[in-house]
Amino acid sequence: MKVRAATAADHVAVVDLLTGSWGGTIAVAHGTVYDAAQLPALLAEHDGRIVGLLTYTMADGDLEVVTIDATEKHVGAGGALLAAATEIARQAGAGRLWLITTNDNLDALRFYQRRGMRIVGVTPGAVDASRLTKPSIPLTGDYGIPLHDELTLELRLT
Repeated sequence: MKVRAATAADHVAVVDLLTGSWGGTIAVAHGTVYDAAQLPALLAEHDGRIVGLLTYTMADGDLEVVTIDATEKHVGAGGALLAAATEIARQAGAGRLWLITTNDNLDALRFYQRRGMRIVGVTPGAVDASRLTKPSIPLTGDYGIPLHDELTLELRLT
């Protein structure tokens, strides 16, 4: 598994990956609207194919993972991307790497916690509020779970 920074030449691939996973390039979390295609991005490649994407932003001395997706499951793309983002955060002197996921995303909660991240906040109704900005957010998420809340996870680096 190889992880590298996305370049301008990767823009179409980044847009395609975001559109496939998120229904477009817009991501809404904690009341913030992101055009993820305009953020710094990491790509995971396996056997010459792009198999994962992570977008992020640096603010207030922390690295926020805005989107993370593996197009092929169980090949290590997600873990490699998260490890690479953690290294970027450490090199930048960030105090933490953090992200938002939703109450239905049980597989992601397992994935993140196994990599040392901790749940540090729950915002009831945050997804309902985000739906006002991005109406395409479904009412029901993974495993048929009603989609309402945001969960904040972090990995402390200092």
